Amino acid sequence: MKIPLFTFLLLFFIVHIDSLYAQSEDEVSRLIRFRMESDEPLDKIEIRKISLLTADEIIDFYNHRAFEKAWTQNGLLTKAAYDLRLEIIQSEFDGLTPEDYHLSRIESFFRTFEANQANGVPNEPGDLADFDIFLSDAFFHLARNLEIGKVDPSKFGEDWEIARKEPVFNYPVLLEQALAQNDIHGNMELLYPKFSIYKKGREVIRELVEKVKEDTLNWKKVKIDKAIRVGESNSVIPRLRERLIYWGLLEEYKFQDDRLYDSIMMDGIKDFQGTHGLDIDGIIGKKTVLAFNDSPQQQLNTAIVNMERLRWLPDTVKNAEFILVNIANFQLDYLKNLDTLFSERVIVGKKYHESPIFMADMSYIVFSPYWNIPYSITQSEIIPSVRRNPNYISEKNMEVITPSGKVVDPSTINWNSRSFPYLVRQKPGEGNSLGLVKFMFPNKHNVYIHDTNARSLFALDDRARSHGCIRVRNPQDFAKILLADDPTWTMEHIQTAMHQTQEQVVQLNRKIPVVLVYLTFWADSKGEAHFREDIYDRDEKVLSALKQNSLD
Repeated sequence: MKIPLFTFLLLFFIVHIDSLYAQSEDEVSRLIRFRMESDEPLDKIEIRKISLLTADEIIDFYNHRAFEKAWTQNGLLTKAAYDLRLEIIQSEFDGLTPEDYHLSRIESFFRTFEANQANGVPNEPGDLADFDIFLSDAFFHLARNLEIGKVDPSKFGEDWEIARKEPVFNYPVLLEQALAQNDIHGNMELLYPKFSIYKKGREVIRELVEKVKEDTLNWKKVKIDKAIRVGESNSVIPRLRERLIYWGLLEEYKFQDDRLYDSIMMDGIKDFQGTHGLDIDGIIGKKTVLAFNDSPQQQLNTAIVNMERLRWLPDTVKNAEFILVNIANFQLDYLKNLDTLFSERVIVGKKYHESPIFMADMSYIVFSPYWNIPYSITQSEIIPSVRRNPNYISEKNMEVITPSGKVVDPSTINWNSRSFPYLVRQKPGEGNSLGLVKFMFPNKHNVYIHDTNARSLFALDDRARSHGCIRVRNPQDFAKILLADDPTWTMEHIQTAMHQTQEQVVQLNRKIPVVLVYLTFWADSKGEAHFREDIYDRDEKVLSALKQNSLD
């Protein structure tokens, strides 16, 4: 049977085009392989004189797939390529910098390929090969930054002593899985910290990015000399009212005197205080005004810093039980099976006696504890006090002991001597600086959680008042929940143990992870943003490190 000429030419054209595509596809793979090969060991791979961000992952990935391209098909961009570009762009909402992941270079390729497709021009194999490598490199680098953070927290020294996480995922395997499932976003989400507040934080950053773009307010710092109460007038009220409206905490309304702090405005002030960890009393004090001075850009910077801190945190949610202390929030939370069973105010280290950031396991409780006074405090506070008042030791219910534990009569000691070969400790009792109970998680910092005899400090907004340890309000309730597995530890039993003349050490029947963190921003389960004062001035150092371009 004769084939009509038109049909023959059509079939010839289709076969020829398929052949050209096959040759082109083979050429792309060959060029990818060529980019990977070298006669010398490579610390970094360069494409178009640009160093790639990864090396081992790139080589493993393409070697495993016989150098087959990943992001184009028949010379055209795939859905996965578009999806990864979107992930790179939206890494901004993770507090990361899209330019760290070759964004400008990748966008240039997209424009070229899309223009070629519109004009019926085939893409150059070399462009396809380079594009493929750049996009894969971006995936691997972004994946690592999402899983363990962009910045190594160890560079901040004592500001953060929780060891950096080791990556769990094999990124080339993860990319193969994402391509096979045609689900880049879903597989990227696997890398997020397991804390639910992380995804909520991304939404807050998305909103703040828009706020920054549309911001027209004057964020000149507002100051007050004394607290402002409802019914009082002050020149700062118009500025504060304007900012409440801007943040959506107050609707515009008519008023006769714009300087008057009225009851309508007070409701917005209380909401604002609630999201900034301040007493919700409606009184405009210095701490409230200080929080009002943060512009959208400043809030965005704070959120960016803390999203990175969340990426640094170990996956404590795998533990059924742990204790979390957010130093910047002055709060302790006890969690079990992801439920918060106990939350309480705490007092933390003051400036220059900052509470460290670390993890350790709580293993025992000491009721009616001695306070073994650190030598630094003995030198700086105790000895000078005794020189002024020889009865200081007895008045403070203290005693002096030798290193072997023998009690020494303080009147026999030369308190003016340069050497002091003794230890000072405070006996159990109501006046003990540790209060009536301490919760021990042995660590090199000698930091622990304890009661206090200065309970009035818990009423303050600024609770950075200790020498570094964590003082907890209502420690008897904390003890009760930690000892809940033993029915003999009733509240009456606990109160008795807290009022003895000798220490009582109680070993816990399990070790409970204690995590001390420093978060000045988070978003709650409802997506509401919470900001806290950077009491130790640590945010700026993290922000500066994050702003350094990976491609520099």
